[in-house]
Amino acid sequence: MSNKFKSIEGSIVAPQGFLASGVFCDIKRLGTGKGSAKGKKRDLTLIVSEVPASVAGMFTTNQICAAPVKVCVPRVKKGVAQAIVVNSGNANACTGKQGMKDALAMTALVAKQFHMPVEHVLVGSTGRIGVTMPMANVKSGILHAAQILGNDPSHAVESAEAIMTSDTKPKQIAIEFKLGGKTVRIGGICKGAGMIQPGMSATGARPAAAPAAYAGLHATMLCFITTDAAIEAKALQAALREAVAHSFNRITVDGDMSTNDTVLMLANGLAGNTKLKTQNSELKTFQAALTHVCLSLARMIVRDGEGVHRVVTVRVDGAKNFADADAAARAVANSSLVKTSWHGGDPNWGRIIDALGYSPATIVEEKVDIGYSAPGSRKILWSLKRGQPTKVAYKDLCAAAAPNEFELHIRLNLGKASAVMYAADLTEEYVDFNKGDVTDPTTLGG
Repeated sequence: MSNKFKSIEGSIVAPQGFLASGVFCDIKRLGTGKGSAKGKKRDLTLIVSEVPASVAGMFTTNQICAAPVKVCVPRVKKGVAQAIVVNSGNANACTGKQGMKDALAMTALVAKQFHMPVEHVLVGSTGRIGVTMPMANVKSGILHAAQILGNDPSHAVESAEAIMTSDTKPKQIAIEFKLGGKTVRIGGICKGAGMIQPGMSATGARPAAAPAAYAGLHATMLCFITTDAAIEAKALQAALREAVAHSFNRITVDGDMSTNDTVLMLANGLAGNTKLKTQNSELKTFQAALTHVCLSLARMIVRDGEGVHRVVTVRVDGAKNFADADAAARAVANSSLVKTSWHGGDPNWGRIIDALGYSPATIVEEKVDIGYSAPGSRKILWSLKRGQPTKVAYKDLCAAAAPNEFELHIRLNLGKASAVMYAADLTEEYVDFNKGDVTDPTTLGG
């Protein structure tokens, strides 16, 4: 269905009625170490709708969550918002009562600038954990950002740059499509390169089980999405939950879940379509478009992961149930031995089946198949069939694992359930980037 979506410029300001800006206010002098050693770099952004909008959100399920998450969860539940303020360079996590005070002060200052209820302002932060916010810098940044808001594509780029930490490039997308004869747009920006294995829920709470719509409990990823579609908050939340389940909750760079992972979405209705509700027939099209946007952004994160050289799509089929498929895929995607073999281009099926075996999934050795393919190809080169190595030449398997992107296929042959993970290799560059030097605080990450 993605071929019906036209790519356009402008990301978060492409939809009607949205403005953005990104500024430098020197937050990063306290912040994210190597990832911020890029000179004078924007570190605060404002995203504003010209009218109140329906809002939805998904938040980290880490039991240690940052002050901005604690502020946003109850506000998103109310279903209406109009502005988002985000800083990079400081996570405002594990900062106690002062951290909450600072997060609330950020939203209050934005509300004052635009004469809107403070409950309609949301906040996000990313960067080093445990450092108090430099509020004098933050306040000056908010005042500056409020003065230079705009809807030119350059404003979107500046906003995307302002949320980056260890990212090497801004991540953004915008599409347009038809809903009930009206042209609707969805735009988004995101950031993330390290501390990546999101496992978000609508409330930040971990569910008792891990259904398909949740997909897992596991530097911060942040995503901000805008749309001019008219849609009720309840339907928007359901659509975002589904989209995140198939995108951000399916990626891993290093298996670490951040204290700050957040996806926020505003829908201001200015496209003029008939308002979408939970049973609306047009909701299927909107859902497909939103999932397309989220998956595109999520895969950008993996490709730009810290030190990443190869990106691998891990597909598990034939599991007894979804929980088993998910557990098997995550065990392989996060195995240090598997990830280092990917970096070396080594099609080491022994490490893969070992990771399957220690996962919580039910595995029968004599039934496991393991193979490789090019992205999206139906032609699979099998290295293992029914638990035994095939006669495929080793050089051919090496060639299959050599590209910067390939797919790993695992068939358990025990049922009909499946799961996918978008994963990265583990490189010397990742270790070097993250080990830091305690004698030089500028090298220490978040």
